[in-house]
Amino acid sequence: MTTLFEDIMQAHQALRPQVRVTPLDHSVLLSSHTGCEVYLKCEHLQHTGSFKFRGASNKLRLLSDKQREQGVITASTGNHGQGVALAGKIAGIKATIYAPESAAAIKLDTIRAFGGDVRLVAGDALNSELAASAAAAEQHLTYISPYNDLQVIAGQGTCGAEIAEQQADLDAVFIAVGGGGLISGIATALKTLSPQTEIIGCWPENATSMYSNLEAGHIYEVEEKSTLSDGTAGGVEPGAVTFELCQKLINRKVLVSEDELKQAMKLIAVTDRWMIEGAAGVALAAMLKLAADYRGKKVAVVLCGKNIVLDKYLKALA
Repeated sequence: MTTLFEDIMQAHQALRPQVRVTPLDHSVLLSSHTGCEVYLKCEHLQHTGSFKFRGASNKLRLLSDKQREQGVITASTGNHGQGVALAGKIAGIKATIYAPESAAAIKLDTIRAFGGDVRLVAGDALNSELAASAAAAEQHLTYISPYNDLQVIAGQGTCGAEIAEQQADLDAVFIAVGGGGLISGIATALKTLSPQTEIIGCWPENATSMYSNLEAGHIYEVEEKSTLSDGTAGGVEPGAVTFELCQKLINRKVLVSEDELKQAMKLIAVTDRWMIEGAAGVALAAMLKLAADYRGKKVAVVLCGKNIVLDKYLKALA
């Protein structure tokens, strides 16, 4: 049996050119602003505008012929659903996506444009995941978890392999955490390829499910408030493999306020002219919050996505 790191490195080669190698750009103004040497991992430039395309592409790549013929089911607030829909379109695999009724309309429209079949579910992201998982079991179809799947995590981990190739001597990398798939994959890659790099998990104060679970030492349902970082909102699935991975791999945990998140999104629009979504803003806000601890050091911020409704974005920057 291969290790997760080996699976990441296999995916790193196999997913080209379908999955883009995104830039790791040095931000001159953010570096000047913080006193750190700041690099931006531009996952918002990935296909579908999010890192999620990596994990979806890897999962579909590894399906059997029978699984491909039957199609797949997943759950998503938007980014993962878009990733599965596009990867499915490329591979000729039917994709059904369960999403909360509260999901952004533009994200759902994009999923449909990619050929995905959208099914709306009342409640939050966890409700959608449970409904999708139940439907997949009933119909004997492959369920693709947004994060609770080692093949999906291996796909996300290709981002970490790229970071190590692009800047081998990073002191820290800041990553927003929802279900934990992205940070689990990136950290698994970096712990071998760049073991000196500190892994910083970042959360909005209003949505701390994985953070609170890690602090408690077990998975339980956490009451969350509304957050601009909708990509990291929602509970952690019972038995999620990412829980143990996050326990082992995250070196430091940071919470940011909604105001800090908004200010980070506004700052990067000024310094680097990037429009990013809330989850990406969480990682940047955490770096800004801890900048004093990393002055003179090389740090990377994973800009995990850009898929935010325009009105919501403009309101955040007002």
